[in-house]
Amino acid sequence: MSKQKSNRLPDKPEVVTVTIHDLNNLGCGVGRMPEGTPDAGIVIFIKGAVTGDTVKSQIIKRTKSFCVGKLLEIVTPSPMRMEEEFCSAPEACGGCVYRHLKYEDELISKHSRVTQAFRQAGLSDVVIRPVLTVKHGGEHVTTGYRNKGMFPVRQSKNGMEAGFYAAKTHKVIPCFDCALQPDFFGELVREVCRLCDKYRVTAYDEETGKGTLRHIYLRCAADGSTLLTLVINDERLPKPAAEGLVHELVGRFPSLCGILLNINRESTNVVLGDRFETLWGKDYIEDTLCGKKLRLSAGSFYQVNHNAAELLYNTAADMAELTGDEHLLDLYCGAGSIGLSMADRVADVTGIEIIPEAVECAKVNARLNGLGPDRARFFCGDASDAHKFLAAAEENGAPAPDLVVIDPPRKGTTRELISEIAARGIERVVYISCDPETLARDCKVFRECGYEIGEVQPVDLFARTGHIENAVCITRRTS
Repeated sequence: MSKQKSNRLPDKPEVVTVTIHDLNNLGCGVGRMPEGTPDAGIVIFIKGAVTGDTVKSQIIKRTKSFCVGKLLEIVTPSPMRMEEEFCSAPEACGGCVYRHLKYEDELISKHSRVTQAFRQAGLSDVVIRPVLTVKHGGEHVTTGYRNKGMFPVRQSKNGMEAGFYAAKTHKVIPCFDCALQPDFFGELVREVCRLCDKYRVTAYDEETGKGTLRHIYLRCAADGSTLLTLVINDERLPKPAAEGLVHELVGRFPSLCGILLNINRESTNVVLGDRFETLWGKDYIEDTLCGKKLRLSAGSFYQVNHNAAELLYNTAADMAELTGDEHLLDLYCGAGSIGLSMADRVADVTGIEIIPEAVECAKVNARLNGLGPDRARFFCGDASDAHKFLAAAEENGAPAPDLVVIDPPRKGTTRELISEIAARGIERVVYISCDPETLARDCKVFRECGYEIGEVQPVDLFARTGHIENAVCITRRTS
């Protein structure tokens, strides 16, 4: 009888030397356990190693199919490795998973991920274009691009601290500065923490359920105007604290346009509760995207990289080959940014979105851009339940669509929605996706329903992270 391998780690730390041959989207170098070890040939994942490195690693986890190692030493650095430090934040924050990799090689890795996703879905014939990026002065823009920051807080012996959750945990890694965010985000968050200590506003503790402040949430427009939301585990802040915070923050940060409270008293991983209250100023920011004015509430979806979003949406419009006669249906429309960005190039836009607050923002945005109900209309509902809501939209005067834009959440869309689009004989679908795997899965369903899959265009909205956005035009077969 053969002996089964034990998953228990040996008492003495096991250190191996590994050559890294790949890098996954979590920022882990991928290698093989070396010959002469009990797990020879098994895949090993090592955080902080990059393709081409030779490293020494301590085994910290072993399963039947893979091992996980802790990086101890870089024996031979890869030519792909960044020579200078990209960000001063602790690596444990888990944000910039490609912080050790040169950006040109990061783009190659992301292109490979998209290609692999389509290959695994049985769509290896689909062409994946080179990744598009935002450039300034001929250089790639990889820092300071995020217009949104979400900072969990904790109480320490030195007072309130803010930062980011360590990967796959709810342990707060103290960090005020992030290379991906504007510098003033860190200054503002520091000041909020200082003022909370001054006015005796305590940090929320998940284990005890006690404490007041849960998160500091920032959203800014391209002109720097900023909306600050304090997510609290209470119905309100004490009056002296609320008045003191407003007075001191507004005096020091003229870019602030509004300070809000978000009430979240649930024991949940969801950051925002359903209710917002305004402490001072506006309860929205205004931005301009693709030439369109947008009013955005704190709870509305908005792409975190303004300039890359313009690149993505203009690319999607070009893919659709718009003639000006299209009746555009914008599904998962959020505050209407995609549909409105194309409004001047189509006959009319109909949007469907499940979040009521975002629908109201979309209606306001249409009016801000001079689009009446004959040109732009928005409905609240689940875009995945397309039959129900398309029928309702048409009953309220919306024309039958001949072009659909979908930008679903990471989980992708549904087979039912794709079937409804096919049953209606809609000629073109522009699919924007933040997840290559679910995009490839859904494209396979579209092909099964009689559609041709066009070339896929990756656009890097999330430089230095493991995420990559994609756009593709899907066209109904003529025969």
